[in-house]
Amino acid sequence: MDTMLQELNVGANNMDSSDGTDLVACEENVAQEPHVGMEFDSEDAAKKFYEEYAIRVGFIMRIDQCRRSEVDKRILSRRLSCNKQGYYIKSRDRFGPVRKPRSSTREGCNAMMLVKVNKSEKWVVTRFEKEHSHPLFVGGHSHAATDAKDRRIQELLRELERQDQLCARYREHIVMFLKNVEEQTEQLSIKIQEVVNNVRDVETEAQNTPHHQ
Repeated sequence: MDTMLQELNVGANNMDSSDGTDLVACEENVAQEPHVGMEFDSEDAAKKFYEEYAIRVGFIMRIDQCRRSEVDKRILSRRLSCNKQGYYIKSRDRFGPVRKPRSSTREGCNAMMLVKVNKSEKWVVTRFEKEHSHPLFVGGHSHAATDAKDRRIQELLRELERQDQLCARYREHIVMFLKNVEEQTEQLSIKIQEVVNNVRDVETEAQNTPHHQ
């Protein structure tokens, strides 16, 4: 009888331990999923989080559209999407018919995460679409199933984003330079006009001064 009670107690303890482990694992998975109101210290931190989430769930992240400030051109919001977002649009050659269609990974998937920077310079998730319109990678091991073409797309997207940021900085410097040139040109014009006025005053004074014989 005592032996049976001991076996029951051991089984109950194992069950409690197993339930607790499953609960912790479940809570970790829930915590790692994006949700509206989630904050990040930077845009890069948001990108890294969503990319890791994509790897875990089983899809490839696409760095999508952004909105910039009209004042200083800094990025105010960023959309991160599934690489199957949207549809491939056939393009016509300027001098010929429609080009031969190429294979496309886009299937009109709406899964995405939108982050915006707030007054505290924190990047906040303002919209999150979880559902995908296509099957995900089995087990969430997307890197194992991702071919070289998709990896190259990600590299090019990152490089494009970097070049876009550089262009924004160059544009800002050019605007400042042109503004300084305009101010200096205006100041120089004022000084030239002052010199011209002084010369005219001297000539007028010389003409009005009587000549002694």
